[in-house]
Amino acid sequence: QVQLVESGGGLVQPGWSLRLSCAASGSIFSIYDMGWYRQAPGKRRELVAAISSGGTTNYADSVKGRFTISRDNAKNTVYLQMSSLKPEDTAAYYCHADIQNTGFIRGDYWGQGTQVTVSS
Repeated sequence: QVQLVESGGGLVQPGWSLRLSCAASGSIFSIYDMGWYRQAPGKRRELVAAISSGGTTNYADSVKGRFTISRDNAKNTVYLQMSSLKPEDTAAYYCHADIQNTGFIRGDYWGQGTQVTVSS
C-alpha cells in the first residue's frame, strides 16, 4: 500500500505565507511526478504546481511568482511554499504523486486534502 499524508493547511490573512507538506510512504519503488491541486467550493479541481523527479517545475498562471514547489526525494516528500496569499487561494489542497510500487505497478495517488483559508 501507498499513502500520501498532507500537513500544513490553516487559516491565514491575505498577504501571509503558508507551507504545505506531503509525505509518501508504504510500498514505494519509485516516485515520478509530484504535485499539488486545489478545489474551491463549486469549482473543478485544478493543478497548482507540479515537479518532476528531476526537479522540473510547472505552475498555474494564477500562482506564478507567489508559490514554490520543491521536493526531497530522500524523504519522499513534496512541499508547496505559498506566499502573498489571496482570498482566491482559498481551497482544499490535494497532494498528487505518480508512483510505481514494489510490485512494479504504476498509478496515481492522492492525499486526503488539507484546507487553506485566506481571510481577514
